[in-house]
Amino acid sequence: MSWTHPALLALLAVLVALTLSNGANSAAVSDDKTDVKANVPQGVMKKIFMPESDAFTFFRRRSRRAVKSQDELNAEQRLRLSADERRREYNENQRSKFENYAEEEGDEQDERTRESTEQWREFHYDGLHPSYEYNRHVV
Repeated sequence: MSWTHPALLALLAVLVALTLSNGANSAAVSDDKTDVKANVPQGVMKKIFMPESDAFTFFRRRSRRAVKSQDELNAEQRLRLSADERRREYNENQRSKFENYAEEEGDEQDERTRESTEQWREFHYDGLHPSYEYNRHVV
């Protein structure tokens, strides 16, 4: 109970100080048009953002059902074709990488099989009969 009174008084003092100060109207952007320099976009921002009236006329003119111009259709088609080409090149690259990997893996497997077969033949050769190479039946 003893700490609540000083805490409430401190909170009240901060509240009064904030309401009486003219430092800012709010935490958001103020509606005053006095600071025009801060509102004017510069450089790249000027290219990205447009005035509200221009944006409104753009969206009013281009509704969902509006027919696109031939330039827009051509640009979209170029984008699609370039994306398809990039996808095709990527898939071709991946396929060639996998084919190279599969071929090398198969060659290594064949080599391991041949070596193990030779080792088995050497181990089981009794010396009495001719080796496997000379004992084959040629068809």
